[in-house]
Amino acid sequence: MKLNPISLSPKTSMLAGAFYLLTFISIPTLSLYAPLREAHFLPHAGSVNGIVLGAVLEILMALACIATALVFYPALKHQNQMLALGFVASRILEAALIFVGVGVLLTALRVGQEASSSSGVFVHFLVNLYDRLFLISQSFLPAVNGLLLGSLLFQSRLVPRWLPLLGMFGAVALTLGDGAVVFGLIGQHDPSTALFAVPIAFWEFSLGIYLLTNGVYRLTKRSTNP
Repeated sequence: MKLNPISLSPKTSMLAGAFYLLTFISIPTLSLYAPLREAHFLPHAGSVNGIVLGAVLEILMALACIATALVFYPALKHQNQMLALGFVASRILEAALIFVGVGVLLTALRVGQEASSSSGVFVHFLVNLYDRLFLISQSFLPAVNGLLLGSLLFQSRLVPRWLPLLGMFGAVALTLGDGAVVFGLIGQHDPSTALFAVPIAFWEFSLGIYLLTNGVYRLTKRSTNP
């Protein structure tokens, strides 16, 4: 059965691009959460406010993750409904685990504010739990998303074909990096670990820019036509 041509409306393209770019809002958490990783966490106004801000940014990022899938789904389901549903499910699971991670981190903050001999050990445990949740939610699942969305976009030709190829390559690289962390070959916070995430990050940023600018261009062109 031959499928009808798939296309994104200018507004849908703009929304998808904007939501993809919004997922980068959580980048500052790398430094905002740094005080919690100190051997002896001493809460003060600056560190507490920074950690809470980081939690808010992660929540916004999680909501943007869900939005990217929901905006894409009406078009992608005509290409392959099972893969499109898988992408939506994977994004929702990613967001759910991010929410859990935020809850764990805020609990660590609350425990760290209690002056007790065991609080430091428990904070360290909670931060390690957050790191493992992060490894699944914000590292492994984005690789799954890259494979699902990349294959859908490659088949549907909604974007230039080099973009989904970059996404699938990035997914493989990120999965290799996650495997290296799980088996203890590299540390989760080692500088070399971040290199495995560069291709997938570049793919998501490039996709967001392309969708946003393409949507703006098409909307502008439509409004200027008589």
